[in-house]
Amino acid sequence: MPDEPLTDKPLPYGPLTDKQGTPQTGVRGELRQDTSVGGKDLTRWQSRFGRLLVGAVQRISQVLGPHGALILTLMLGAVIAAVLTAAFAEVYESVVRADGVAGLDHPVLAAGKSLRSPALDMAITAFTDVGGTIGVPILALTVMGALAYRRRSWTPVILIVTAGLGSLLMTIAGKRLIGRTRPDLSDAVPPYEHSASFPSGHSLNAVVIAGIIAYLVILRLKTARSRVLTGAAAAVFAAAMGLSRVYLGHHWLTDVLAAWALGAAWLALVITAHRLYLTTVRKRHARGEVPAGTAPGAGRA
Repeated sequence: MPDEPLTDKPLPYGPLTDKQGTPQTGVRGELRQDTSVGGKDLTRWQSRFGRLLVGAVQRISQVLGPHGALILTLMLGAVIAAVLTAAFAEVYESVVRADGVAGLDHPVLAAGKSLRSPALDMAITAFTDVGGTIGVPILALTVMGALAYRRRSWTPVILIVTAGLGSLLMTIAGKRLIGRTRPDLSDAVPPYEHSASFPSGHSLNAVVIAGIIAYLVILRLKTARSRVLTGAAAAVFAAAMGLSRVYLGHHWLTDVLAAWALGAAWLALVITAHRLYLTTVRKRHARGEVPAGTAPGAGRA
C-alpha cells in the first residue's frame, strides 16, 4: 500500500516505528532516517554538476517513478564502470609491462608462501570461499532479504543486486581484456583456479558487497562509534579477502590492488545513485507527490 504523506505527528509505537513514533519502514522510513549520516545531509548537493544530476534524475523520475529512476541511474553507472574497467585495464597492462608496481608481486607472494602451514592453509581457504561464487551470493541475498523485509522497501534489493551484477560484469570484462596468467600452480594452494588473474573477483566483490551492506546499515545507526565500527568491519573483511588470495597464490598483489580500486569506484557510483534517489523522493514529497516505494508485506504489523 502507498505510504502516507510525511507529517510531524508521531505514529503509534509498534513494529514499524521506534519509541518516538518515527516511521521505520517504506518511503517515510527512508526519508526520516536515510537522508543524513552524522549530521551530513545526503540530499544536499554543493557542486553545480551534482545539482545538474539531481535535475536530470528528477525529470526521469516523473516518467519512471523514483525506483525506476534509481534503476536507470544505476544502469548508466554500470556503463561508466565498464568504461572505467577498460581504461584501467590499459593502464594496468602498461604498469605490469614496465614492472612498476608489479615488482612487488613476486616478493609478496614469496612472503605469503613463507607463512603457510597446513592448518593456516585450510583456515584461509575456508575464509576465501566466503568471497566465492557461492558464498557471496548467499551472504548478499540473506542480508538483502532481511533489510528489504524489515524496512518494507525495494531499495536494498535494487542496490545490492545492481552492485553485485556490476561487480560481476567488471570482473568478466577485466579478465577478457587482459587475460593475465595467475601465479604458477606450484606456488598455489589447492583447489587450483584457472581463469585469468586480473582482476581478483573475490577482492572486487568483497569491496562492493561488504561496502554496500555497510552503507545501508550505517544509514540506520545512531552513534558515530557504531558507524565507524561497521565501516571498519567492512574494510577489514575486504582487505583480508584480497590478501587471502595472494597468500593462497591464486592472484598477484597487483590483481588485488586493481580490484580494490575498481570496487571502490563502482561502490561510489552506487552510493551516488542512491543519494540521487533520496533527493528525488524528498523533493516529490515536498511537492505533495507520494511514491509507493514499499516492498511486499508493507503495512503488516
